[in-house]
Formats: sequence, C-alpha cells, structure tokens
Amino acid sequence: MEVALGGTFDPIHDGHRALFERAFELGNVTVGLTSDDLAPKTRHDQRHIRPFDERRAELADELDDLAGRHDRAWQIRELDEPTGIATEPQFDVLVVSPETETGGKRINEIRTERGHDPLEIEVVDHVLADDGDIISSTRIVKGEIDQHGNVTPEREGRGTPS
Repeated sequence: MEVALGGTFDPIHDGHRALFERAFELGNVTVGLTSDDLAPKTRHDQRHIRPFDERRAELADELDDLAGRHDRAWQIRELDEPTGIATEPQFDVLVVSPETETGGKRINEIRTERGHDPLEIEVVDHVLADDGDIISSTRIVKGEIDQHGNVTPEREGRGTPS
C-alpha cells in the first residue's frame, strides 16, 4: 500500500512517532512536510517554526529508522497547500490524527471530484503526556513538556516569532 501523511513536525514528538509507526505498518510512506510559507498558516497559535531544511533533516532521521525496521520505502515531499500530496491518485491510505480527520474527509472529496478513489483514512489516537493532556509540538515549544510528554516546568520555550 502507498500511505500518505502530512504536517509541520516541529518538533517531532511521540504523537508524531505513533503516526509514523502506523503508516509504516500499513505500507510505503510519503510524508508531506509543510513549506516555510504554509507552516505558519496551519497553526492555531503564533509560535516560532524552524526552517523547512531543519525540519526535513530531523524528519528524515526519524523515517529512516522506522523504514528500516519495517522494510519499507519512504520519501518526504514539500507541501505548499493544506490538502497537499494526498489528492494524487497513487495513494491508498491517509494517516491522520483526530484533529486532522476532517481534513482527510476534504481530501477524499477532492479525490472524488478528480475521479480518484477515496483514501482509507486511518485515525491514530493522541498520545498523552504525563499530565494527561495531549502531547503537542506547541506544548513542547512553550516549554510545558518534552518530546516524550514528560512535564518540564523548569524549561523555557522558544517564544513567539518576532
């Protein structure tokens, strides 16, 4: 199977790793990584987002390790629009988090309009931090938790963009 997923992935955390793990269980993986222009538009809050090349390098390290364990191929493609690569005909499955499931349904509407089969949408549950709240990049950037969900009240975050 050909599996797609997408995001900003800044920083990568255990919630993202759960998405990646499920994707590699299902097939070969293509990850759409938001461009520098798109990334801030996909956020509900204003925060610093690292440049595409830095995020891509970190993502490549994560995917390479998982792909080796699952004997799967992978690639990263730059996303310039929210529906991204998943509207292309070659994909079978879209891996999403609960908050991006609606976007997956929109992608299937676009695919249908273009004469492509809808994707199977695989929803991966959130991973919770030690405090019972969701692990998120925003919480990590704010300094509330680390990438594994450990509460880190002594950490300082990245701050807001200038």
